[in-house]
Amino acid sequence: MSEQSENINELATALAKAQGRITGALKDSANPFFKSKYADLAACWDACRQPLSENGLSVIQVPESDETGVTVVTVLAHSSGQWIRSSLHMKPKDTTPQGVGSAITYARRYALAAFVGLAQVDDDGNAASGKGKSDPRGEVEHRDEVDEKQVDKYVSLFTDALNCDVEEDERARMVSALRAELAGKNDLFIAVGDRLEPKQKSAIRLYCEQHTKAMRENVSGRRG
Repeated sequence: MSEQSENINELATALAKAQGRITGALKDSANPFFKSKYADLAACWDACRQPLSENGLSVIQVPESDETGVTVVTVLAHSSGQWIRSSLHMKPKDTTPQGVGSAITYARRYALAAFVGLAQVDDDGNAASGKGKSDPRGEVEHRDEVDEKQVDKYVSLFTDALNCDVEEDERARMVSALRAELAGKNDLFIAVGDRLEPKQKSAIRLYCEQHTKAMRENVSGRRG
């Protein structure tokens, strides 16, 4: 059941402006660590954080728990003081930290998407409910082992590529080449992504997008 302040006219106006700029949550192939159909909580925030902030909107999410499961209370607030609030209850597949964490993350992701009108595709719902494989971002434990030496190798290679003293176009090419090497190696993909810092992953995503755009422009120029 949702609740709201007495008036939401200013909030609704601000949200309409923000939604005009909110895009899908990283569903394209330029995403370096997730399947193209998958967008995790961080990706959802990346897609909507700036449009919301620029229009005086904020999202507050607070997890609660009891014997029946976990509940995430989400509030969409406006700088005018107007607000909308709703709760989403989830029953984790088990009471381990991983199971509870997965359910909370799942609830936060879907509540955020529903509040701001963000399009994204389910992938970790099965993990939260106990069906299928674990969450691709690692909110629950990985079930397939990976070669830690390979993980170390790619973490080091990505870190070096991001920090080396080269032109931006060359850095984008290097990062994209590393990302291409991991294509199809989903478990290794996941493990490497878990080891990199959020800022590194954001930079990798941007460089991949930059390189893809440059390649498309190059092809279009040849055709022209």
